[in-house]
Amino acid sequence: MATATSYRTAVYTGVFDPIHLGHLDIIQRGSRLYDRLIVGVGHNPEKQPFFTLEERADLVRNVVAALPNVEVHPFTGLAVQFVRQVGARVMLRGLRTLTDMESEFMMSLTNLNLDPEIETVFLMAKEQYSHVSSTLIRQIATFHGPLEMFVSPAVKLVLEKRVHERQSREKGIGG
Repeated sequence: MATATSYRTAVYTGVFDPIHLGHLDIIQRGSRLYDRLIVGVGHNPEKQPFFTLEERADLVRNVVAALPNVEVHPFTGLAVQFVRQVGARVMLRGLRTLTDMESEFMMSLTNLNLDPEIETVFLMAKEQYSHVSSTLIRQIATFHGPLEMFVSPAVKLVLEKRVHERQSREKGIGG
């Protein structure tokens, strides 16, 4: 995976559980700003994911398939280490709210301490995505709410199937 260091390559990392239209918007916009955009699908040890790391990477690959300069790679460990590993020097991040801004600012300062050669570039979320989060989408799916305005059709199908599997398992265990 290691390549020559480049400021024309950016890396957008996240858990993407699941990938939603807000993520896709940042990916599309980032793919226009950089020659190469690597989407790093990571793991957050503080969360219980709906999908495995590989399932999440496959969902992201499916959603970004039409973007020729976008690659998707699962990773474990620190995002800043992944960025260095793939030879990039730019971390692309999306900001939805002031709360995001505060936490992302702290993370970018930490990343600068871990690797002073890696810069963080922020893109503001478009208004229609400023309230969207994967946590919210998982809740809507769990209660069988409408998902069309938040995720692609392919993600909607997979998410509804996963909710059905989980609820069937719970009924089997509890019933």
